[in-house]
Amino acid sequence: TGLADAIATQHEMKKSEVSKILDTLASVATKEVKSAGKFTIPGLCMIKTRHKPATKAGKRMAFGKEVLVKAKPAKTVVK
Repeated sequence: TGLADAIATQHEMKKSEVSKILDTLASVATKEVKSAGKFTIPGLCMIKTRHKPATKAGKRMAFGKEVLVKAKPAKTVVK
């Protein structure tokens, strides 16, 4: 990827080493988000999750028409 190339050239490392580091970072981030619901890379980004409640089935008005809507289960989404 372009990110791995940029880091490799900046720090005089092999692209394969940098891509392994990025893969490890992704797996650690996934594990942290699943357990704690939050993962932060200081100065860059924060990934949070939130609980989205279930929706009931029924009729709703959309664009001036009545639409039948299916029920959806509750789920956790990335904010």
